[in-house]
Amino acid sequence: MSKRTTWMISVIFLVIGFMIAIQYQTTKAGPVERDTRDVWEIREALESQQTQQQDLLEKISKADRTIEKYQEQSQQEQIETLKSSISTLERKLGLTQQTGSGIIIEVKPIFVETEEVQSYPSISPELLTRLINDLNKFGATEIAIGNERVTNLSPVRGVNGYTYINNRPLPPLPVTIYALSSNPEKLSDYMVVSQSKDYFAIENLELKVSIKSNITLPEYEDPLHLEVLQKGEMGETSE
Repeated sequence: MSKRTTWMISVIFLVIGFMIAIQYQTTKAGPVERDTRDVWEIREALESQQTQQQDLLEKISKADRTIEKYQEQSQQEQIETLKSSISTLERKLGLTQQTGSGIIIEVKPIFVETEEVQSYPSISPELLTRLINDLNKFGATEIAIGNERVTNLSPVRGVNGYTYINNRPLPPLPVTIYALSSNPEKLSDYMVVSQSKDYFAIENLELKVSIKSNITLPEYEDPLHLEVLQKGEMGETSE
């Protein structure tokens, strides 16, 4: 086997392995906390985890078939397969713009008539994380918050009282959230009655959901820090 072929197979394994690692990251359990959910909520969470595990097994099986097919191909076909795998990885990581149908969620403050002084509401990291989880759970395939693409690598955290995503603060309210979906109507119906809407209302925040047939999401702009894929090192390997 030539050095070039060996390098190409190594890259294919790396691409597939990284895609599986990203999927696995979404199924990892968080910090141990006291479970206060009722039986139905636990059952729904269990079904969600089983679906994710089944999806992961299917991805692993698909990766195995890709490797087998790759080993049977000519060198030119291997190059095309490599390009296709990298393109798929870039799309899954949100490194390219995506356009499609989906929903738009406008987050606006709610002010009630009262003599008391009201503070201007804001979106906490917990609320934002809950909303993102609900979108993913109910069928969103790609998400963006304002000009920030949301991926499995996107951190959501609080810094000095402000909510950050992708290491940048959320814009002031109102905030617009975009979500692509293969079934926007179903996603919209779910979000209208989701628990996220109730939790946002408690914090004096309104979620206004609308369906749109043509939504373009920006690409994820932060560096991935994958030194093995840096152009310089790949160039040295291929010589």
